[in-house]
Amino acid sequence: MPKGYWVSVYRTISEPEKLAAYNKLAARAVEAGGGRTLVRGGRVVAHDAGIAERTVLVEFDSFEQAVATHASAAYQEALAALADGVERDFRIVEGID
Repeated sequence: MPKGYWVSVYRTISEPEKLAAYNKLAARAVEAGGGRTLVRGGRVVAHDAGIAERTVLVEFDSFEQAVATHASAAYQEALAALADGVERDFRIVEGID
Protein backbone atom coordinates (compact mmCIF):
# COMPACT_ATOMS: atom_id res chain seq x y z
CA MET A 1 0.00 0.00 0.00
CA PRO A 2 1.48 3.40 -0.95
CA LYS A 3 2.40 5.73 1.88
CA GLY A 4 0.90 9.17 2.25
CA TYR A 5 2.81 12.38 2.84
CA TRP A 6 2.02 15.87 4.04
CA VAL A 7 4.22 18.43 2.31
CA SER A 8 4.18 21.98 3.67
CA VAL A 9 6.24 24.89 2.42
CA TYR A 10 6.05 28.11 4.41
CA ARG A 11 6.19 31.20 2.23
CA THR A 12 5.91 33.66 5.12
CA ILE A 13 5.67 33.43 8.89
CA SER A 14 4.01 36.62 10.10
CA GLU A 15 3.11 35.46 13.61
CA PRO A 16 5.71 33.06 15.06
CA GLU A 17 3.70 32.61 18.28
CA LYS A 18 0.78 31.17 16.28
CA LEU A 19 3.17 28.81 14.51
CA ALA A 20 4.55 27.68 17.89
CA ALA A 21 1.04 26.97 19.20
CA TYR A 22 0.20 25.11 15.98
CA ASN A 23 3.39 23.03 16.19
CA LYS A 24 2.49 21.72 19.66
CA LEU A 25 -1.06 20.79 18.69
CA ALA A 26 -0.14 19.45 15.25
CA ALA A 27 2.61 17.22 16.68
CA ARG A 28 0.03 15.53 18.92
CA ALA A 29 -2.44 15.13 16.04
CA VAL A 30 0.22 13.69 13.74
CA GLU A 31 1.37 11.23 16.40
CA ALA A 32 -2.21 10.17 17.13
CA GLY A 33 -2.75 9.64 13.41
CA GLY A 34 0.34 7.45 13.10
CA GLY A 35 2.42 10.04 11.25
CA ARG A 36 6.16 10.57 11.47
CA THR A 37 7.81 13.94 10.86
CA LEU A 38 10.76 13.40 8.53
CA VAL A 39 11.70 17.02 7.83
CA ARG A 40 10.91 20.16 9.82
CA GLY A 41 12.82 23.26 8.85
CA GLY A 42 16.53 22.76 8.48
CA ARG A 43 18.76 23.64 5.59
CA VAL A 44 17.36 24.02 2.08
CA VAL A 45 19.12 24.34 -1.26
CA ALA A 46 16.68 25.44 -3.98
CA HIS A 47 17.20 24.94 -7.70
CA ASP A 48 15.45 26.04 -10.89
CA ALA A 49 12.41 28.15 -9.90
CA GLY A 50 12.56 26.98 -6.27
CA ILE A 51 12.82 29.26 -3.27
CA ALA A 52 14.62 28.21 -0.08
CA GLU A 53 11.67 28.18 2.33
CA ARG A 54 10.89 26.34 5.55
CA THR A 55 9.72 22.86 4.52
CA VAL A 56 7.95 20.16 6.55
CA LEU A 57 7.49 16.54 5.42
CA VAL A 58 5.33 14.08 7.37
CA GLU A 59 5.00 10.40 6.44
CA PHE A 60 1.96 8.17 7.06
CA ASP A 61 1.58 4.46 6.41
CA SER A 62 -1.09 5.18 3.79
CA PHE A 63 -2.55 8.04 1.77
CA GLU A 64 -5.92 7.43 3.45
CA GLN A 65 -4.33 7.75 6.89
CA ALA A 66 -2.76 11.09 5.86
CA VAL A 67 -6.12 12.41 4.64
CA ALA A 68 -7.95 11.18 7.75
CA THR A 69 -5.41 12.78 10.09
CA HIS A 70 -5.83 16.12 8.32
CA ALA A 71 -9.60 15.84 8.77
CA SER A 72 -9.33 14.85 12.46
CA ALA A 73 -10.67 17.10 15.20
CA ALA A 74 -7.19 17.28 16.76
CA TYR A 75 -5.58 18.59 13.58
CA GLN A 76 -8.46 21.00 12.93
CA GLU A 77 -7.77 22.45 16.40
CA ALA A 78 -4.13 22.94 15.37
CA LEU A 79 -5.21 24.72 12.19
CA ALA A 80 -7.46 27.03 14.21
CA ALA A 81 -4.48 27.97 16.40
CA LEU A 82 -2.40 28.71 13.29
CA ALA A 83 -5.17 30.82 11.71
CA ASP A 84 -3.57 33.49 9.54
CA GLY A 85 -0.15 33.39 11.23
CA VAL A 86 1.56 31.96 8.14
CA GLU A 87 1.19 31.68 4.40
CA ARG A 88 1.98 28.17 3.29
CA ASP A 89 1.51 25.66 0.53
CA PHE A 90 0.14 22.43 2.05
CA ARG A 91 -0.65 19.27 0.14
CA ILE A 92 -1.22 15.58 0.76
CA VAL A 93 0.46 13.30 -1.77
CA GLU A 94 0.51 9.57 -2.37
CA GLY A 95 3.85 7.76 -2.42
CA ILE A 96 5.00 5.48 -5.22
CA ASP A 97 4.68 2.22 -3.29
